[in-house]
Amino acid sequence: MILHVKKNAPLQELKDFYQATSFTSDTYEVLVTSSSIKSYDEKHADFILFSQAFSSDIQLASSEYMNALRDVKIGNEILIGGESKNTLMITGPCSVESEEQIEMSAKYCIEQGIKVLRAGCYKPRTSPYTFQGLGQKGLILLARMRDKYGLKIITEAKDSSHIDEVIEYSDIIQIGAKAMYDHGILKACAKSRKPILLKRGFGSTLQEFVQSAEFILSGGNPNVILCERGIRTFETKTRFTLDLCGVAYLKEHTNLPIILDPSHAMGYRYGVADLARACIAMGVDGLLIETHPDPSVAKSDASQQLNFEQFDALHKSLKPIASAIGMHLI
Repeated sequence: MILHVKKNAPLQELKDFYQATSFTSDTYEVLVTSSSIKSYDEKHADFILFSQAFSSDIQLASSEYMNALRDVKIGNEILIGGESKNTLMITGPCSVESEEQIEMSAKYCIEQGIKVLRAGCYKPRTSPYTFQGLGQKGLILLARMRDKYGLKIITEAKDSSHIDEVIEYSDIIQIGAKAMYDHGILKACAKSRKPILLKRGFGSTLQEFVQSAEFILSGGNPNVILCERGIRTFETKTRFTLDLCGVAYLKEHTNLPIILDPSHAMGYRYGVADLARACIAMGVDGLLIETHPDPSVAKSDASQQLNFEQFDALHKSLKPIASAIGMHLI
């Protein structure tokens, strides 16, 4: 249940009574209890401005609570969600590998009119013997690209040991699929007001995915973006299966912007363009596509990254699709 309570309410008493989390809005306090609680005690009636019960713990993210799509602002210039009708293009390499490589990627973003550069600095790899990222050195290089080219930066937090660094250096904090339920990351992101891109764990249900977002929302950060990046199924011919049915559910039942990542879902560059076009046709709020100056020498995810020529052809093909459904590719 969600309760909006007056500013002068005995907040701690109410939190203890309902075992609720709370955060402050402009004009009232918001308490969120378990969805098993369906009503408030009448003795608190004088403090309650609004109440709403829910059938599950998808509450703050629910379209029942907020029918309009939340808007998320990235810096002072980029807006997605709300009534913007914007589809944000995000591209860049899987990992920051060197200053030369990331500068080539940044320059390419500028040439393509893309405003957000992605690259990982802390890499949650499956094998301990593969490239783990440049760490803070990579963050510094990304910040240098932002200062030099005016780009916004998105990069991933692998675990809570470096979340404060990622929050400091990035404009969008990415929580990767393997960290979806890292509560240290979720709590730190809840305290920040920066946009959070939350990726769905590849073995997570939609309920679990959105409940993870609830940890951030209930901590007071409304700037949450969901990212579908493929789930593990019985199929072995692709890396994962991009759940567009799940995206349709999220669009209908939640109030959060949705970005899709066909690169990680497919795992092979030959299928990325077709998947990306299907994503755009769904009217999503953004696309995350991996590109590299020379994928053949990439230190991570080499098989799924597009070279610049391939991305250029894809980018051009997306614009008429977005236009046809009333979206603006930015």
